[in-house]
Amino acid sequence: MDATQQNPRTTGSLLHQVAPGLHTFIHYNHNWLGRDLSAGLSVAAIALPVGIAYSAIAGVPPVVGIYSSIFPLFAYALFGSSRQLMTGPDAATCIIVAAGLTPLANGDPERYLALLVVLTIMTGLLYVGAGFLRLGFIANFLSNPILTGYLNGIALIILAGQLKTFLGYSSKEGEFFLQLTELPYKMKEFHYPTAILGVGLLIVLIVMRRRLPKIPGAMVVVILGIVSVIALDLKQVGVAVLGEVPAGLPAFHFTTLDLEAFEYIFGDAAGLVLISFTSGILTAKSFARRNQYEIDSNQELFAFGACNLASGLGQGFPVTGADSRTAVNDAMGGKTQMVGLIAGLTMLLVLFFGTAPLAEVPSTALAAVIMVSAVGLLDTSSLRDLFRTSRREFFLSIITTVGVLVLGALPGVIFSVTLSLLWLLTVAARPHTAILGRAQGVKGFHDIRDYPNARTIDGLLLFRFQGNLVFFNVDYFRECLFEAIAASKTPVEWVVLDASPINVLDATAVQKLDEIRNELAPRGIVLVAAQARKNLGRFFEPAWVRKRKEFWGSNSYPTLKSAIHAFHQGKNAKGGLPPSA
Repeated sequence: MDATQQNPRTTGSLLHQVAPGLHTFIHYNHNWLGRDLSAGLSVAAIALPVGIAYSAIAGVPPVVGIYSSIFPLFAYALFGSSRQLMTGPDAATCIIVAAGLTPLANGDPERYLALLVVLTIMTGLLYVGAGFLRLGFIANFLSNPILTGYLNGIALIILAGQLKTFLGYSSKEGEFFLQLTELPYKMKEFHYPTAILGVGLLIVLIVMRRRLPKIPGAMVVVILGIVSVIALDLKQVGVAVLGEVPAGLPAFHFTTLDLEAFEYIFGDAAGLVLISFTSGILTAKSFARRNQYEIDSNQELFAFGACNLASGLGQGFPVTGADSRTAVNDAMGGKTQMVGLIAGLTMLLVLFFGTAPLAEVPSTALAAVIMVSAVGLLDTSSLRDLFRTSRREFFLSIITTVGVLVLGALPGVIFSVTLSLLWLLTVAARPHTAILGRAQGVKGFHDIRDYPNARTIDGLLLFRFQGNLVFFNVDYFRECLFEAIAASKTPVEWVVLDASPINVLDATAVQKLDEIRNELAPRGIVLVAAQARKNLGRFFEPAWVRKRKEFWGSNSYPTLKSAIHAFHQGKNAKGGLPPSA
C-alpha cells in the first residue's frame, strides 16, 4: 500500500495518527510531484482572489483574507487526513464572523481586528478540545435538509449584501429584506461604469465556470479587472478599487476581553465550529469517497483546529474546508497534501513580492466572484429531491432558510440547531408501530399493513414498537397499543411486545409498562415481551436489575416463536397464565 492510501485505521504509526500529512511527506513519491505542482498552482490562482473577496464579507482589509488563505493550508497539510481537501475562507463562516463581531466592535476597525484574532483562536481551541473529546460525530448533528436550508439562506444574504458593491451605490441597510426592498429606489444612484464592468466580469466568470472549469476563472476576472481599470483609467470616473495591500508577514496583535465580550465570542466560536465543521467534513468525505479512501472525523477536528489556530496567529479569520478549491485540486489530479503546501507557498510569494497590482483590483470584480460563489452555495437540486421524497423535510429546509433570512446569520445557527433537535425529538417521540402476522411464502413475522394477507392468531396480538422506549414517547406507546387491542377482530388474551427494536429503556418507561400490565390484567389480558435485548439492564443499577425480574425476566421470551408456543400452552392450561420463559 502506498503512503497516500494509508490511514489512521490501517497503520500503527503514531506519526501517521497525529500528523497524517507529515507521514505522507516523509514517504513522498516524487512521481506525484508534477500533478501536485499543477494542482497547487491552480488552487493558489483561485484561493488568492477568493480570499481577498471574502475579506469584504468578513468586514476586514483584503490582506487579512490573504493571511486566512495561506497559513491554514500549511496546518492542514500536516494534520489533515484528506488528500484533496483545501482549507481557507468560506462565505458562511465569513458572514457569521461579521454578524458576531460588528456589534462588539462599535464601529472601531482596530477593535474589530483585535476581536477577530480572539474569535479565530478561540474557534481553533474549541476544535482541538472537541478532537480530544472525540466529538467527530457532531458533523452529523445538523441534518442535510437543515444544513441545506441554512446555507441557502446564507447564500441569499451574501447575494443581497453584494448588490451595492456590484452596482456601485451606497447603502446602510444590513437586513436581507430591507436590502431587496430598497433596490428599486436606488436605481437612479447606480454607478453605471461600475455596474457595466461588474456585469461584464460576471458574465465572463459564469461562462468560464461552465465552459472552462479547469481554468481559474476568479483569477482571470481579477486580472481582467486590473487591466480594465488601468487601460481605461476607470478610477477617474469613480470605479472603486482595493487600494494598497501591505506586503510581507503580519505583526501579531492580541487583546484582552471583559467577561461579557468573552462569553459573546465564545458563543460565536461554538456556532462557527458547528457550522464550519459540518460543511467542511461533508466536502472532505465527498472527495474521499470519490477517490476511494476513508478520513478520520476526529482527526479532522484536530486539523481544523490547527488551521484556525494558524489563521488566528497569522491575524486571519476562521476557516473551514473550501469546496471550490478542493474541487479544483481534485480536477487537476492532486495526489497528496503537498498541494496545500505548494498553494500556500505560491500565495506567500505573492504576499511578499506581488501585492502592488492588487491595489488596482476593482471592488465590483470581487463582488462578482463572491456572487458566483454564493450561487454555488444555493442547492436547489437537493430541494427538488426532498420535494419528491419527503415533503416534511423539504418544508423544514425552507423554514430554515426563511429563519436565517429573518433572524440573520448568527441567530440562524441557533435556529437551525433548534430545528434539528425538534425534528429529532419528533421522529423519536412517534416511531412506527406494527401489528405482526405470518405471510405465506415469507419467513418471519411482518407488519400486516405491508402484507394484507398475513395471518394473525386469534386471541394473540403481536405488537412491535420500532423505537426506543423512553419518557417522552411512552404515552404514545400506550395509546398505540390500546388502539391495536381495540381494533382486534377477536378478543385479545395475550399481548406479545416484540422488543427487538428497543435499544434504550428508562425508568419512566419501566414504570409505565408496569402500569399498562396492571391495567390490562383485570381485562384478562396478559402482557409479555419477546426478543428483548439483554443489555437493556445497563441503564439501571445492577442490584435493582437482579432483584426485579417481573417484566423483562419471567415474562420475557427469547423469540416470537417461543412466546407464541407459550401462548398456546397457556390456553390449554387452567387459568391461561403464561409459564415461565
